[in-house]
Amino acid sequence: MKGDDLQFNSENARQQLLPMVEFSQAVDCFAESSVEERGAVFTRREVVEFILDLVGYTTDQPLQGFRLLEPSFGDGDFLIPVADRLLTSYDACQPNRTRIVRDLSDAIRAVEVHRQSSAKTRVKLLQLLGERGFSREVASELIDAWIIEDDFLLTELPHGFTHAVGNPPYVRQELIPDALMAEYRARYRTIYDRADLYIPFIERCLSSLELGGVLGFICADRWMKNKYGGPLRGMVASQYRLSCYVDMVDTAAFDADVIAYPAITIIRREQPGPTRIAHRPRIERNTLADLAKAMLRGGPPTNGAVIEVDGVVKGREPWILRSFEQLAVVRRLESQYPAIEESGCKVGIGVATGADKVFIGKFDSLDVEPDRKLPLVRTRDIEKGTVDWQGFGVINPFRDDGSLVDLAKYPMLDAYFGRHRGTIQKRNCAKNNPRGWYRTIDRIYPELTHRPKLLIPDIKGEAHVVYEHGQLYPHHNLYFITSDEWDLRALQAVLRSGIAKLFVSVYSTQMRGGFLRYQAQYLRRIRLPRWQEVTGQIRDALLEASVGENSEACNRATFDLYQLSAAEREAIRTNGK
Repeated sequence: MKGDDLQFNSENARQQLLPMVEFSQAVDCFAESSVEERGAVFTRREVVEFILDLVGYTTDQPLQGFRLLEPSFGDGDFLIPVADRLLTSYDACQPNRTRIVRDLSDAIRAVEVHRQSSAKTRVKLLQLLGERGFSREVASELIDAWIIEDDFLLTELPHGFTHAVGNPPYVRQELIPDALMAEYRARYRTIYDRADLYIPFIERCLSSLELGGVLGFICADRWMKNKYGGPLRGMVASQYRLSCYVDMVDTAAFDADVIAYPAITIIRREQPGPTRIAHRPRIERNTLADLAKAMLRGGPPTNGAVIEVDGVVKGREPWILRSFEQLAVVRRLESQYPAIEESGCKVGIGVATGADKVFIGKFDSLDVEPDRKLPLVRTRDIEKGTVDWQGFGVINPFRDDGSLVDLAKYPMLDAYFGRHRGTIQKRNCAKNNPRGWYRTIDRIYPELTHRPKLLIPDIKGEAHVVYEHGQLYPHHNLYFITSDEWDLRALQAVLRSGIAKLFVSVYSTQMRGGFLRYQAQYLRRIRLPRWQEVTGQIRDALLEASVGENSEACNRATFDLYQLSAAEREAIRTNGK
């Protein structure tokens, strides 16, 4: 081989090796990570037993003939009860234990990337098997067969499974090393938008189920309605049945108080069918055991705590699992009226900068050219229901055509960015676009400043809709609505009525304390008659209702606008109460 060829091939090999080294190091980081870094949340024993009951993994079944998958066993919250039930069932069927290693080796596959957790759980399993009268040698053989120390999303699995249970890790994408995230994306089609790590965990477990198999997970419920859950919802709709759903928000489902919105989902690899639903049960062994029986019982539910609903899963559409009286109103309005953006309105969100401490400050103190800053409206400026500007502004690095300004032509701006260059360049948008390092994450459209608009904060219990005359640019925590057709004062009355909350509550994920996310994706689902079709009498009523804080006047005028029946009006008035 020629020297040049040797040099070329060596460089090629080095370039191919670098991603592999980064990839291996990334997996090692997870193996040695903290509880917070790997998104571990520990489940109470009563809840684990409840999930095992719901998936039919009970001691009266021949569990040695099942093959159960636990994708992230952590400290053994699920694995220990699973092994306990398996041994009880086996002893009942096979009192002679001479073949136990052969009989039970394939009964469990439990995966964990974190070495310390795996070691702790091995000790617990040894203790359990020892208490059941097994020698250390037999116990070690079984544990070695059951446990895989690896990244679940990357490891090889030996066969299909009849059951998959667990509590997958909650890890945001930005906390995962780039090399690892790239590999995950290459393998799992449900990683979409800002999906958390539990999404591909669910995908792989579902894909590993045999026909008739069942998954039982407790995890965040965000994916059931959010944009990033669309591909996973589509996967469930195509091959599976959402059998049971139990809302666990505000329950003591975990060993520690965590900021999460958990739900238990039971998904079966079978033909579509109805879903049985329960909400926020008391975390008590007997209560949960009775609830499991009620949810699994054949025929119509007889327990008031359980309802049965058809058609929850429809392609990628959000899953509606509560508020069915309100859902009926939404479905009727969807069939009769266009979406808000089809009625001449535009829904948007204010500017995200990625470094607010640099780009945002007191307007008069921002040391840049006057035409490089805009007055900014923030959530705290509209807390009282009207605009009370606190004097903040945002730096605008864009020309009117959307390109970035030439810093050489703006010496004050150039000097200001120079003083803060280190902070600005740490942002992902700067790393991904080094030449445009001083841009804000979102483009700024200066003309929006001068347009009258309705401002809506993201997180609220009720719709908080504030009219802004056209003097301020909205911050990222505010959604805005503009229109060339609707009178915005009249539209403010419509949204201040129960209509905005109706649509958002049906489609949005609910947060602790009953708060909702008034995000663009949900606001765009609001249905609205066209302004030219609104009668003069109703126009006048809406405009009159928009003055002040008279929510009942807004309701009356809006209910007439939509020609709501008495039952529909009552459903809106009682929404969330």
